[in-house]
Amino acid sequence: MRKLIASINMTLDGYCDHTAVNADDETHQHYADLLSGAGTIVFGRKTFELMKYWQTVLKEPTGNKATDEFALVIDRIPKIVFSRTLKELEWDSASLATKDLREDILERKKQTGRDILVGSPSLIVALTELGLIDEYQLCVHPVIVGSGLPLFKNISERVELKLLKTKTFACGAVILYYEMEKNERSGHCH
Repeated sequence: MRKLIASINMTLDGYCDHTAVNADDETHQHYADLLSGAGTIVFGRKTFELMKYWQTVLKEPTGNKATDEFALVIDRIPKIVFSRTLKELEWDSASLATKDLREDILERKKQTGRDILVGSPSLIVALTELGLIDEYQLCVHPVIVGSGLPLFKNISERVELKLLKTKTFACGAVILYYEMEKNERSGHCH
């Protein structure tokens, strides 16, 4: 059974704003390694459209090894996009989801193979509400922005997490690895 891993960058005050965080070479390498080890990444429309930036880096490499390598890895990994509005994705390794989120992810988790990543704030929230995320990898950057898109917006019930480990980067970012706490009586996540 494949694990579903929510992996995202965020500010210290809990906002998901790709323009607010500075991914250095070490951070890019970490995410290139994560993507290389995964089987699929799941995006919502907005995040997918932001990630299309990496196609420009493929066409015109930056000369920075970590950045250019990340572009190659993000290009190769199969991407599943959940969108009601997109009809064409214009990325060979991307396809539109044909089922609803719950059904699609449950089916993918039952398959053999490498883990599934999810990197869109809206999908992380939806999948948290559905209790389908096995692990969270939250990369907290040392910046406070004061406003923006909060990661766990509109969560309706308390979610208990267990810290598995941490990873610290020279730039001051810290990845917090969590798994869902299991309720021993019901076997359900809280």
